[in-house]
Amino acid sequence: MAAKKANKKPVRYRMHVKKGDTVQVIAGSDKAKVGEVLAVFPKTSQVIVKGVNLKTKHLKPRQEGESGQIITKEAPIHSCKVMLYSTKQNVASRICYTYTEDGRKVRMLKKTGEIID
Repeated sequence: MAAKKANKKPVRYRMHVKKGDTVQVIAGSDKAKVGEVLAVFPKTSQVIVKGVNLKTKHLKPRQEGESGQIITKEAPIHSCKVMLYSTKQNVASRICYTYTEDGRKVRMLKKTGEIID
């Protein structure tokens, strides 16, 4: 007799990047490109970065007399392929978490000491 599988909720991964962060791609065909994070998907651990992993989509005309279109848009990439980027010093770095004087937890770049949040 087969064991009954429990209904599991999807795993939400803890992401090191947030929407609006500037990141650099460190692996893949778009390596060394720098862009802004447009969307974050914690369930699949993926991010959409502006100008990275561009895909073309061909759209059929919907109405009579309308012409078709070719749309270029960004596709998601895995979050392990991006690293936070310092625009002040033009360097990519890992992050660490630290506390400010007022007790607030913030993200900090390890190489530069720059506070992100």
